[in-house]
Amino acid sequence: MTTAARRPRVGVDFHVWDGIFQGSRSHLLGLYSAAIQHAPEMDFVFFLGDTLGLRASHAPFGAPNVQLVKMAHRSGLIRLGWQLPWLQWQHRIDLMHYQYRIPPLRPGPCACTVHDILFETHPQYFARRFIWQSRLSSRHAMRAARLLLTVSRFTQHELARVYGVDPQAIHITANAVDRLRFRPGADGVDVVQELGLQPQAYMLTVGRLEPRKNHRTILEAYAQLGPDAPLLVIVGQRDFQYELLLDAFSSADLRQRVRLLENVSDDQLPALMRHALLFVYPAFAEGFGMPILEAMASGVPVVTSDTTAMPEVAGGAAILVDPHSPDQLVAAMQRVIRDPALRTSMARAGLEAAARFDWDKSAAVLVSALREHFSPALT
Repeated sequence: MTTAARRPRVGVDFHVWDGIFQGSRSHLLGLYSAAIQHAPEMDFVFFLGDTLGLRASHAPFGAPNVQLVKMAHRSGLIRLGWQLPWLQWQHRIDLMHYQYRIPPLRPGPCACTVHDILFETHPQYFARRFIWQSRLSSRHAMRAARLLLTVSRFTQHELARVYGVDPQAIHITANAVDRLRFRPGADGVDVVQELGLQPQAYMLTVGRLEPRKNHRTILEAYAQLGPDAPLLVIVGQRDFQYELLLDAFSSADLRQRVRLLENVSDDQLPALMRHALLFVYPAFAEGFGMPILEAMASGVPVVTSDTTAMPEVAGGAAILVDPHSPDQLVAAMQRVIRDPALRTSMARAGLEAAARFDWDKSAAVLVSALREHFSPALT
């Protein structure tokens, strides 16, 4: 328990900074870049490997109330089993913030952001071992975390429904985008051209290469568009059962018309988004769907799924399709490709829908929850 003589210290497991580009990494970056400034009365301690890279690329993490602690890379079992609990004790952390799961043994209170529980509601898209481990760890987090957070109303509802938690006890710190990076404009033409592409001459999808992202249906629908269709660009790093996507490239015609980019940098991605003719994202299930928001903020028309959290993120600005229906996806893509006026109106609507999500708003929710947690020490 903290005392009035000492500033509250919030620790953050930020090991995702050192890994592949993913939604939880973007979430922590955006959320805490704002929260650091919203809560000058608190100290924030981030545990990660590349401390120099984080401070050099994101100025808020150099603030006076921030400490970056170098943490050696370890397996998830070791990291949660002893590494982070030891660091929490060593650095006198009053509340340690984790993503998805918390350690079984803890020297102090923990907060946990559960981005989704799709392994509970859509287990067919995950490996059995992952499902078993995730169910155990999520149920433990629901019981033991002092502070619970999630990223969408959809996931808040699912957490309450599946685990019997009071939805009012789950704070929504929704995802948002960095509008200095994801925005309309002419910037980045050279980046796109260096990748062998031309602005407004390709369709784009972004997501890890795994079955849930539904790349096979994208390819099946794209094949029906014919040889005159714009190039299809798939951006994503290999993940669970990525071989299913690679097998779909057996057609020589598809190999010539589809580009698979597995190593797109953080600097290249906004340019690829900004200059796409259309963004396609018919995932089977999402706890949020960050790429949808990034595309809309970039002024790009979006076709996405009518399931889980994706309609919530799209906010009426995208064309929604059944992700199991290649025919619906084909029809939606054809509409957008053939109608410049529709693309213009969808881009405008997308910008308005994306503006609903803001890191400052989410940080305000987080900081309010932290202040409530620390209120005995702050009075």
